[in-house]
Amino acid sequence: LRDRSAVLPAKLWDNIDSYSKSITEGSIVKVAGQIEEYNNSPQIKIDKIRLAAEDDNVNSEDFLPKSKRSLDEMLSELNYFIESVQNQYCSALLKNFFEGENLQKYIRTPAGKSWHHAYVHGLLEHTLEITKICGLMCEIHPEVNYDILITGALLHDFGKTVELSSDTKFDYTDKGKLIGHIVICAIEIEKAVEKIDNFPSDIKDHIIHLVLSHQGKLEYASPVEPKTLEAIVLYQA
Repeated sequence: LRDRSAVLPAKLWDNIDSYSKSITEGSIVKVAGQIEEYNNSPQIKIDKIRLAAEDDNVNSEDFLPKSKRSLDEMLSELNYFIESVQNQYCSALLKNFFEGENLQKYIRTPAGKSWHHAYVHGLLEHTLEITKICGLMCEIHPEVNYDILITGALLHDFGKTVELSSDTKFDYTDKGKLIGHIVICAIEIEKAVEKIDNFPSDIKDHIIHLVLSHQGKLEYASPVEPKTLEAIVLYQA
C-alpha cells in the first residue's frame, strides 16, 4: 500500500478470494488494520479492506507523491523558455507540443517510475532543470545554437507522456515497453512537423538528433551518439 508519504508492505491473511478479483494494483482502498514490525521494518496487518466509493471523496493524486515546487511557477518558467525561442519553426513546433490535452498530460507525468523525479509534475520539473543548464551554456558559449538546443531540451523527454502511466500508479505502458520514450518522441516530432508549412528538414533532423542522442551512448539506450555541439551540450546537461 502507498500514499503520498510512504510505501508499506501489507498482509491480508483471511478471505483472500473475496478480495483478489475486485482489488487490483492501482486500486484506491480504505483499510483498517495494525502497524506491526517484521524484519525490523513496519508493515500493515490488514483487518478490513474495501474499494473506495464515490462518497469517500478521494482523488488518485492524493495518494501519489508530487513535486514540492509550485506548479504555477514551473508553468511560468516553461512559457518563458518557449517564448524565448526566436526561430519561427522551432517556436511553432514547441507550441504544437505544449498546449491543450498534450500539456495537461505532460504536467501530470513523472520523469521516471522509481528513479529520478518519480512524482506528479516530475517530468516538468526535470525538463526545466535541464533547460536551465542548457540556457546557461548558451550564455557562456555563444557559438551554441540557442533555439535548436532549447527546443531539444524542452522536447527531449516528451515521449514519457506516452511511455509512463500515472493515473493511479506510476508504471510503464505497453507502448513504452515496446518502443520507449526516445523513439516515441522522435515519431511525434515527425508528425508535428508535417503540420507546419515549409518546416526546414535540416532543423527537423537536428532536433530529432538531440532527442535520439540525449542519453549519450549506445549502451545507455541512445539510438545514436551526440554528433553536434548542441547534442553534446544536451547530453552533458
